[in-house]
This record gives sequence, structure tokens and C-alpha cells, in this order.
Amino acid sequence: MSSNVMILHRIRAYLYDNPLTTGNKNDFMARVVSDRSLSVRDICEKARQRGGADVTAEAMVHAVELFLREMAYNLCDGYSVNLKWFVASPHIKGVFDAPDEQFNPEKHRMLFEFHQGLDMRRELERLQIKILGPAPVGPHIWQVEDRDTGSIDDIVSAARPLVIRGFNIRVAGTEPEVGVYFHALESTRPTYTVDKKDILTNNPSKLLIISPDLSPGTYRLEIITQYVSGGKSFVKEPRTNTFEKVLRVAPN
Repeated sequence: MSSNVMILHRIRAYLYDNPLTTGNKNDFMARVVSDRSLSVRDICEKARQRGGADVTAEAMVHAVELFLREMAYNLCDGYSVNLKWFVASPHIKGVFDAPDEQFNPEKHRMLFEFHQGLDMRRELERLQIKILGPAPVGPHIWQVEDRDTGSIDDIVSAARPLVIRGFNIRVAGTEPEVGVYFHALESTRPTYTVDKKDILTNNPSKLLIISPDLSPGTYRLEIITQYVSGGKSFVKEPRTNTFEKVLRVAPN
């Protein structure tokens, strides 16, 4: 980075043990500390507060929602979207074993990929990153993937496979509160608990679960565990980690 570039952004990150490598047991991977996830309305309000918008936040939210809805509609028609900030395109994942084989949702997946555009890359030149050192030893969730839709850190399908990635997130211990929970943000909705039999893969860096039969709405994902790195013993007091991003269950 050039010394005369004005720094406009600062990001903090903790270091975690790298579960993807086997040759070097002392290497780490960095994960950004995110205060919270922002909605369309949050961003529009910030644009008004910074003075970069000449319309009301409500008008901007309406226009953005219309744009995103139309973009999604056209992506589903097979178009790619090439903007200055990001590029989006539809992709089919999975292997076709014969030239006349048709799409099968049991073995193929349709998803959309997003990549940074030119203006976003330029914005990175004005970003300063501070590494805060090794992360606290407790559990930490850093990604949630919906297997049905391919959605990352956003949409969750009720009663369907869900992959949770993180650090020290293995669900283990003898205390009754140990488990995986979905806390509804709407006060009238309950907290859902993942049944132990629905935790199909239970590793320190990855859980594969069947999500509960969640009602439409917004949720916070929480893991409570007594697991510690190495797994030879449990901590006395269960440790809790709540995923920083809000997950959504859409109406059927």
C-alpha cells in the first residue's frame, strides 16, 4: 500500500488455529471481528448520516429493494450481473455422468456466486488491518451454510441440513445446557433446540446438523459447549458463542 493513500477503513481480526493444513501445526488463519451484520435499512441510514445520500433513507430502501429483487429475478433467468462493486452469476454444482443427464436436485445444486468488482478492489487500498493476536480459547462460529440453497450466513431452511464452521465448536460436555440453539428475535417466538440425534457431524471446526422445524422469521444461532482444544477434558463451566450475523427463515 502506498504511504500517501488515505486510510478510511480499519478492520480487526483474531488468529485461529488453521484446521485446513496438516504440515505446520503452528500456523493460523485470521477471522475478521464483526460487530454485527447490516441490513439494507442500516446501510441506507448510514448513507444519510454520512451525508452521501440526497434522498431519505426510506426512499433509498425502497429503491434498493426494487433493484435487488429485479437483479435476483434476472439472475434466475441465467443472466450475469456486472456492477462496479461486485459481479454475480448463476452456477450449477455437481457432476453429470452422461451427456443426456438432466438436473437432479438430489445430486446437483444451483447457486449464485459473487465476486468483488473494480470499485471494491479500489476501496481495499484504503483499508488498514490490525491483527489482535490469538483468539480467546472458547468456541467461535464463523460461517453458516444452508446446504439446500447454498446461502452463506443468511438464509436457513427449516428441518434441512446446515453446516456450521468455526473454532472449538464441537458440542460436548455433561451440563444440561450444552447444545445448539436458534433464538427467535421476535419476542413471541420460542427458542429452538437442535436434537442431539440431528447433530450428524460433530467436529471442533465443523458441525453438520439438521435444523429444527423453524417458523419463518429471524434468528440468532448459539452453541454452548464444554469442549476445549485437544478434547482430553472439559471445562467446568460451559462456554457460549452466539453467531454475530442474523439468520433468516423465509416463508414457504
